[in-house]
Amino acid sequence: MESKEEEHKKAMMQQEIDIIKNMSKIKHKIAIMSGKGGVGKSTVAVNLAAAFAKKGYKTGIMDADLHGPNVPKMLNLEGTALKSRPEGIVPVQTEDGLKVMSVGFFLHSQDIPLIWRGPAKTGVLKQFLADVIWGDLDVLIIDDPPGTGDEPLTVLQNIPLDGVILVTTPQSVVQEDVVRSINMVKDLKIKVIGLIENMSGFICPECKKEVDIFGKGNGEQVAKRLGVPFLGKLPLTAEAAEASDQGTPIVTKDPKSEISVRIMGIVDNIEVEIIK
Repeated sequence: MESKEEEHKKAMMQQEIDIIKNMSKIKHKIAIMSGKGGVGKSTVAVNLAAAFAKKGYKTGIMDADLHGPNVPKMLNLEGTALKSRPEGIVPVQTEDGLKVMSVGFFLHSQDIPLIWRGPAKTGVLKQFLADVIWGDLDVLIIDDPPGTGDEPLTVLQNIPLDGVILVTTPQSVVQEDVVRSINMVKDLKIKVIGLIENMSGFICPECKKEVDIFGKGNGEQVAKRLGVPFLGKLPLTAEAAEASDQGTPIVTKDPKSEISVRIMGIVDNIEVEIIK
């Protein structure tokens, strides 16, 4: 008769096998990271996923930000009940066919704090990788929490990623944090697909003039200094914030807007780096 320790080891080995098998069905896996919170990382991740879907890629997004699972709200999926099959958990799907998984679907209310230690968080993320029926996707976007803690490390160490995209803003204090994240990714021998500078300037809704309220060119300088591709700049706009609050990515709500055009341009740059 096997001991509990032996049973646990066997279960862990089986989970690792399931992760490899499940992830092998997905052509391209991209983690979205930031050095710190408040830079609009989740908004960028959701819009990149929506942009890939608009271009005809079978796309999924995995919300790995367990303490701030905002992806369901940004896609107007709050309160959606999860379904399961004998082979695993069925991801929630948007009207545009984007497959979504988030711990937010397991919470009765978004006001409930998630008070988990490292092993519990790692376990949930591994379950998302092993047990969710992602199917044969072209692209899976993983929205990591900010920083270099347990969740980002779990994603980086358990998924054969095509690479990581870092999101930053022009402020120098944010740049310092993103440098640490880039160095961590490099230390783990994972490709840095590139750097996106979010909130690079504010576009006035009245005169349409762009003002560099947080500084100018810092993200591009950091990318050049560290030898990583600079994927592009995204402005701060009232329309994009409103779209996220309403549960519709700006690339879907207003595809002709300046920020949507830039997001699609960034996806073109990502394609150059890992797809085409």
